[in-house]
Amino acid sequence: MTPRPTRAGHFRIGIDTGGTFTDVVAFDEATGEMLTTKTPSTPADPAEGFLAGIDKVLSLAGYPSGSGEAISAVSHGTTVATNQLLEGKVDRLGFITNAGYEAVLEIARQSVPDGYGNSYFWVKPDRIVARDLVKGVEGRMTWTGEEIAPFDVEGAREVARWFRAQGIDTLGVCLLHSYANPAHEEEMRRILSEEHPDAVVSISSEVLREYREYERSMTTLVDAAVKPKVSAYVRRIAERLATFTGADEGATTRVPFYVMKSNGGVLSAAEVVHQPITTVLSGPAAGALGAALVASVAGFDRVLTCDGGGTSTDVSVVVDGEPTLTTEGTVGVYPSKIPMIDVVTVGAGGGSIAWLSPEGTLKVGPQSAGADPGPLCYAKGGTEVTITDAHVVLGRIPPHLLGGEIPLDVDASRRGLEDLAGKLGLSIEEAADGVLEISAWNQANALRQITVKRGLDVRDFTLTTFGGSGSLLLCRLMDILSIPTVLVPPNPGNVSAFGLLTVDVKNDYVQTAVRLASELEAAEVEGLYNGLAAQAASALDAEGFGPDEQRFVRTADLRYFGQAFEVRVPVPDGPLDDAVLAGVADTFHAEHRALYGYDFAGDTSQQVEWVNLRVSGIGPIQRPMIRERALEPTGAPPRPRTTRPVCFAPREGFVETAVFDRPDLAPGQEIAGPAIVEEFGSTIPIHPGFVARIDAYDNVVVTREGHAPAHDASTKGNPQ
Repeated sequence: MTPRPTRAGHFRIGIDTGGTFTDVVAFDEATGEMLTTKTPSTPADPAEGFLAGIDKVLSLAGYPSGSGEAISAVSHGTTVATNQLLEGKVDRLGFITNAGYEAVLEIARQSVPDGYGNSYFWVKPDRIVARDLVKGVEGRMTWTGEEIAPFDVEGAREVARWFRAQGIDTLGVCLLHSYANPAHEEEMRRILSEEHPDAVVSISSEVLREYREYERSMTTLVDAAVKPKVSAYVRRIAERLATFTGADEGATTRVPFYVMKSNGGVLSAAEVVHQPITTVLSGPAAGALGAALVASVAGFDRVLTCDGGGTSTDVSVVVDGEPTLTTEGTVGVYPSKIPMIDVVTVGAGGGSIAWLSPEGTLKVGPQSAGADPGPLCYAKGGTEVTITDAHVVLGRIPPHLLGGEIPLDVDASRRGLEDLAGKLGLSIEEAADGVLEISAWNQANALRQITVKRGLDVRDFTLTTFGGSGSLLLCRLMDILSIPTVLVPPNPGNVSAFGLLTVDVKNDYVQTAVRLASELEAAEVEGLYNGLAAQAASALDAEGFGPDEQRFVRTADLRYFGQAFEVRVPVPDGPLDDAVLAGVADTFHAEHRALYGYDFAGDTSQQVEWVNLRVSGIGPIQRPMIRERALEPTGAPPRPRTTRPVCFAPREGFVETAVFDRPDLAPGQEIAGPAIVEEFGSTIPIHPGFVARIDAYDNVVVTREGHAPAHDASTKGNPQ
């Protein structure tokens, strides 16, 4: 008997898979309540940890395992593509381009990284595709999309047969100027489907319809490289979700399944398998969005986010509630020119390994013990000291995780630190503090990279720390960077999973159309934008959003004639005419001045050039409300649950320190350091000289003694 489908339920679930833990948040759309939990990640098969997380949160809600009738949708932040690229685990790829341009990957941009004087002292890293696996095909388009040399069909068939004979089953195709006319690429794909039907193929006109051949080639190849693993992973989860049962016996329910994209939106799993590169910064993007919403509601408009996990720490900038976007990102050594939230990642997570260089100096990361075997204190076979072990030995985290679910072997951590300290000629406490000091400076340097290097003053921002390990070094970061205020959201270990519940369905479309502003025809620009909007609308229709729900955001990349790079500016909604286009140019002048300190507004000798047109199609979702609580009327100081010895400075040794349970703290209460604030998924050490205050939204706001927070939370509220 065929199971009959039932309507999905009222819990929207966000799941973020990290290197150590899988974080889960369930949002009850009927009541507005949220449930949070964690479960250990399963690196051998991340899908197992994902499904275990769903079952665990369903159990907390009072539902049996596999209860599909309770779930309205599942949104997921995955690190499958990210980890594959960071670890360099790219299988053999084939690359098809125009004949005569087979060296495009070797030539690249002829740029030398910072720290090298010139190309004589720098050896280029290996290309993503070996030179002998690059094949050229005759045929040529111009930059306007006109064919000046016909596509060599027989030559293309020979190339397809050669790759099949070599056993190369993953291929990227990037032909010159296919952003203007994709006909040759589409013909190449058709031939590959006939001659090499088992091949996984990515073509650049679908991955990135934008000029610059090297970046488009690399982005297409990265898409092809991650497509097999991402597709298999997403399909495996989708198949398991399809077995979830309905409320009636013998019934099944279709659970909508979305995957977070790097651009700050989500996409259905069915579509993600065709656009896997859009997930390369899936998890970090969700964390930045979740933290941005929490901080905005609390009254902080200029925010740095610091997401500390088991393997790495991710940092980003939020201005006026929106994380900054970029199309110049990289993942590992691979440039990816797709829209993504501008995140910088450093190998400074809880599982990052402390090690000695050949010269005998102490280093921390980027290698990580991950979830398996994990830190020494996990007692799962780990043999190297990690950041978590240093915290345990200094008493800054309790001898257990997740409220006692995971006991920690403190003695194992101490033995490991004792051995490391002996090699360094330090005490155990000095060695542990040294590990944490290096980690703090690694995080501080990442925060400087997204602020100071971009002309921003880090002291003008509030730092929002989250993730399981993100708040452990906040006081030290305040000292290093002179940051006045740090905000720690409720359930900080689950902010990335919470962020998955705050994002809309979003698709980005781009078309290169290089034109001088003086030669621009408003009707032509409007026609191109309408074409991009039609593509976005079609995708949103497929996602179940009606025409009345759909929103479209238009932007354009502009530059001064002769420049190599562009500045992205908004383009207003509605009909376009010469006056609107002139207004866009005025916005470009202002943005250029803000970024670079000068502009050519009013200088008729320096023309403005339009390069790329972009449309984002958005399908809005219901966001969780962050609830406000009344401040404590009596001002009574909070009562600690217990005390324990904690070392905040090796020279001062261990001091008996009050330990508070965060759920027991009420808005308006203050805690002066030294103190420890603990909750299910994370710990906040408050060093001497610092004060933590609970605000109206249950955030912990940390400042130095005698300093007030930069903003008053009562001035803000939930965005509509």
